[in-house]
Amino acid sequence: MPRIAVKMFPGRTEAQKEEFAAKVVEMAMAVFGSSAASLSVSITEVEPSAWDAQVYDPEIVAAESDLYKRPGYGLLASS
Repeated sequence: MPRIAVKMFPGRTEAQKEEFAAKVVEMAMAVFGSSAASLSVSITEVEPSAWDAQVYDPEIVAAESDLYKRPGYGLLASS
């Protein structure tokens, strides 16, 4: 049951978010062999001023061992 949660800065259109979700579902189905019914995708918008406190520190830095793609910014960029 893949659950895919995306956090991003505001500014994308609903159409862009829907297209992204559809493509992520297609890829998860192809790579993991999941059914569409078993997948869920959420997109949460986070203001840039809140990014470090709400996302970067607690979800990226604190879960560094879970990262499969490191960010190209912040403390983890140079590691």
